[in-house]
Amino acid sequence: MTALILGLVIFLGVHSVRIYADSWRTGMRAKVGENAWKGVYSLVSIVGFVLIVWGYGQARLSPVPLWAPMLWTRHLAALLMLVSLILLAAAYVPKNGLKARLHHPMVLGVKVWALAHLLANHTLADLVLFGSFLAWAVLDYRSARQRDRAAGTVYPAGTAAGTLATLVVGTVAWVAFAFWAHAALFGVRPFS
Repeated sequence: MTALILGLVIFLGVHSVRIYADSWRTGMRAKVGENAWKGVYSLVSIVGFVLIVWGYGQARLSPVPLWAPMLWTRHLAALLMLVSLILLAAAYVPKNGLKARLHHPMVLGVKVWALAHLLANHTLADLVLFGSFLAWAVLDYRSARQRDRAAGTVYPAGTAAGTLATLVVGTVAWVAFAFWAHAALFGVRPFS
């Protein structure tokens, strides 16, 4: 569990700089340069991510159950994951109405992903991992919206074609993940 917690502190810590120290971040980017900042940021993020994956894998070997799992929560999680992957697609598909309306769909997608996995899983490691990501996403979304308001950020309107493309990309990603990739990557079949 120590590696998992350390990985979360590193990964979410580096991803929280804009929440707690945005002016410091801006100053450091100007001081060291955009590419150097991104390089260090990426390297630290990778270290944190590797520790999270390894630590969670180790914690799964000796699970500490917190409550009895319920079958219906897995079905609800699968539906929530469809929403999460559509939100993730909305962060990248250009000219879609979801991004125009929600402004930060990736962070909302992380919120939904974390909530889905909190509902479907029942161990201490699950609570630590997904609870941490959920708390981070709540704080990050709030911070991003405050920055938008302060800067007067206006998001371009979406188009029907962009929104439809977002829905298709998110749904295809969900199908691929639900029926193949989740089992291949994590050894868990969401629908078994």
